Formats: sequence, structure tokens, C-alpha cells
Amino acid sequence: MDQLLAIRAFARVVEAGNFTRAADSLEMPNATLSKLVQELEAHLGVRLLQRTTRRVTVTPEGRDYYEKTTRILRDLEDVDGSFNAARGTPGGQLRVDIGGSTAKDVLIPALPDFLARYPDIRLDLGVADRAVDLISDNVDCVIRGGPLDSSSLIARRIGSATLITCATPEYLKTFGTPAYPEELKNGHRLVSYLSPQTGRAFPLRFERDGEKTEIKVAHRIGINESNAHLAAGMAGLGIIQTFSYSLGAALQAGTLVEILRPWRPEPYPFHVVYPQNRHVTHRLRVFIDWLLEIFPQRVGK
Repeated sequence: MDQLLAIRAFARVVEAGNFTRAADSLEMPNATLSKLVQELEAHLGVRLLQRTTRRVTVTPEGRDYYEKTTRILRDLEDVDGSFNAARGTPGGQLRVDIGGSTAKDVLIPALPDFLARYPDIRLDLGVADRAVDLISDNVDCVIRGGPLDSSSLIARRIGSATLITCATPEYLKTFGTPAYPEELKNGHRLVSYLSPQTGRAFPLRFERDGEKTEIKVAHRIGINESNAHLAAGMAGLGIIQTFSYSLGAALQAGTLVEILRPWRPEPYPFHVVYPQNRHVTHRLRVFIDWLLEIFPQRVGK
């Protein structure tokens, strides 16, 4: 038995919550992963996992073994990372999750610079407007906008974006240009951005002279993906509120027109988030440092 590989396999099952996702994240067959865990249990003479047809639970002995061995795995990663850091060549696979429009308009255009600096890092991007479980999905970090709701994660602010309310010239010609946020309740058609988690529409937010206003009205169409949300606005389906970094070309070309500019809401924060109980590898550390360098200007466009 390769005991180190078996320990890593067992740890991934604990973190992922099932064998299939653990096997996928380690890029090994499910049967191989199961055999490694069984061999580890036989070696220790204890049952680490309780298996049923529907779920996998960690036994008390398994929890204790996981907590002790993960410290060993982190120490090994520290040793490896120190040699990589000394050579200045971080490498390996880095998994990052990010929203659709932020990936398209902010991160991906800047990636040639990152990959040129760190040619030994392999980057996997998960692009979707949805929350992921960083532990079970084996993601190194996520880039997300908005308030944070988990104390089990470490978050570093990497910039702020401007929210702009806009519509096509044709829409404004047909329905009129509102002068105040409250006018949106009077016959205007809204294209709402829906929360990928709850399916609920985010209200349109406005602020002027320190006074904040939220407009919640029934939308004509709701969309839970940021690029499609922008496309709906550009198709003239209604008024949208979205980030300025996605709107530059459309506003410059006159395809979309900003409205209610005096009521622009306060800047919308963006963070890079990662688990507090996971070792920060050299490759993740340089990626975060790079984000802190390039992201504020790009997201603030």
C-alpha cells in the first residue's frame, strides 16, 4: 500500500462527502479510490468511514485520523512549497471558480500576463454564476461579488465595481426615460438578475446623498446568468442594472444608455475567498497577490 496516497485519498473522501466526487478530483477511478481506503482501514485495524448506498459518514476514529493526518499533509505541502518558493517557480494545478461576466470581461483578458509570469501553473476555471463548496468541490479559491455569509472562509477584498442602470435607446423612446427610481414602478419593464442560489430577483439598488433606495417590482423576465442578463438588456427587453466593466463597449457605441446616473449605488465589493482550514499553496499565494495587483483597476472600469 502507498500509505501517503491512501491518506490523501481518504482525506478527499472526507472533504468531498462521497467517493465519486473525491475520485473525480483526484483523477482516479472510483474503484481505485475505494481500494486505497479499504487498504488504509485494514492497515490501521479500524473503520474510518461508514458507507451506505446513499451516503458516506466519517466514524469518530476516522474524524480523529483525518484531523491528525491533514496536519501531516499540510507540513509536506509546506516543505514542497518552500523549495518551489526558493526557486521562484510555483507550479501545479490551480482551481478557481468565478462568475460568468467577471470571467469574460475582467479575469480572462488579464490571464496572459499571469500565465507568462508563472508558466508552470495549470489553471482550471469553473465559470458559473453559482456558489460552490470549496471543500467538496476541491476548489482552491473563488472570486465573487457582494456580501459574504460564511465565517469558515477567508476573504480578501480585491476591488469594487460600479453598478449602472441602463436600457436601449429604442426602449427609452417607447417607454420614456425615468427621472427618479420610483418611476420604475410605473409601467416600466425590468430584466431582473435572479440569484442562482434562491431563484429570487435581486432588487435594483440606488443611492443619492447617503439615502439608499431599493426598487422591488415584478419583472418581465428574470435571468440567473450575468452574460445572458446583459444580452437581454441589449435586446431591448427592458431596463437592467449590471456592472460597468461589462458595459463599456455598449455604452460607448450607444447600444445601451445609462439612466438614473445621480442615483448610482455605492461600489459593489469583490473578494477572493478560500477555506481557512486548507493550506495556502505557493501557487495560490502568487495568484492572490496577482489579483490584488491587477483586479482593482479592471473591475472598476
